[in-house]
Amino acid sequence: MDSIGVVVNPIAGMGGRVGLKGTDDKVEEARRRGAEPRAPERARTALASLHRRTPDLTVYTAAGVMGEDAARDAGYEPEVVYDPWTEAGNESAAAPPTDPAAAETTAEDTQAAVRAFLEHSVDLILFVGGDGTAVDVAAVIEEHDEETPMLGVPAGVKIYSSVFAVTPRDAGYVAAEFDRVEAREVNDIDEEAYREGEVRTELQAVVPVPVAPDVQSGKQVSSGNVDSLAAGFAREVESDRTYVFGPGGTVGAIERELGIDPSPLGVDVWRDGDLLARDAAESEILEVLEDPVTIVVSPIGGQGFVFGRGNHQISPQVIERADEIEVVASGEKLDDISALRVDTDDDEVDESLRGWMQVRTGRFTTRLVKVI
Repeated sequence: MDSIGVVVNPIAGMGGRVGLKGTDDKVEEARRRGAEPRAPERARTALASLHRRTPDLTVYTAAGVMGEDAARDAGYEPEVVYDPWTEAGNESAAAPPTDPAAAETTAEDTQAAVRAFLEHSVDLILFVGGDGTAVDVAAVIEEHDEETPMLGVPAGVKIYSSVFAVTPRDAGYVAAEFDRVEAREVNDIDEEAYREGEVRTELQAVVPVPVAPDVQSGKQVSSGNVDSLAAGFAREVESDRTYVFGPGGTVGAIERELGIDPSPLGVDVWRDGDLLARDAAESEILEVLEDPVTIVVSPIGGQGFVFGRGNHQISPQVIERADEIEVVASGEKLDDISALRVDTDDDEVDESLRGWMQVRTGRFTTRLVKVI
């Protein structure tokens, strides 16, 4: 590979920890709640991984926080081929903002950058964002050049498309080492419906993606019966222990067994029969935690993520407060998962979670699965 195009959606994933379940049309609300950008740091991590392997690569990118800053921080001297802050007719500041949270970039800016990359015949488009960003990139590829591959650095709240590397570091490795591509699906979710607890995904595109073990699968839904699992868990609930229940149907079944009305895709905190927080943001979870603490999560079907996809409210700070983590899943779901994965934005927390973990699969049954 001789050249690459890099584009960053600087606000991707900002809504996660503050409980918004996404950032589409919610940027101002995310800012009001104190959300911090995560995409720029993830871009730097991916590009540093890439630079270690291909330091002489030609990098085309967009100005400032849309890619230039991360590329320079990683050691590259990128060529800026698109600058939304100096485009004709743009009334915003002439210089790119230094604060990613203040960047007013749009889907049109992402697509304009991708078109510029294609004009320079790049070998790969590396983008940083979530499913919405993937849709924007794929639309340009399908319209102008269906053969140029794309690869995502996961930074969004939810990742349903199968065009992302598992972690930012993996993205750099895959970009540097891949030698073939395959067709993968780009899916997007209706965020308004998602915030109301309903998952509506739609296939948006099929695009070429590098072939590698470190490219994640699309999210799958497993229908295994979890009633006995929920009953077994509820039977063992301890008094004077705080439970943090993650999103998803399996955990929701446990909550219902305990008499809780769960938030379908949110995080709930419960102790001794009292619901302390429902559909809580990270700050709300930390405010009501009282030791000892158990976190209850279920892996994403087909991907295996237990932290870092769709449950960013359970942040590294929350995880560090827990003395117990319970992973629950039906046997059918685990059959489609080769390993469990974590991606919390904190390397030390991720490392502390790796190793073999007991996953509860029924009333009395468990299965050992490795966290990688």
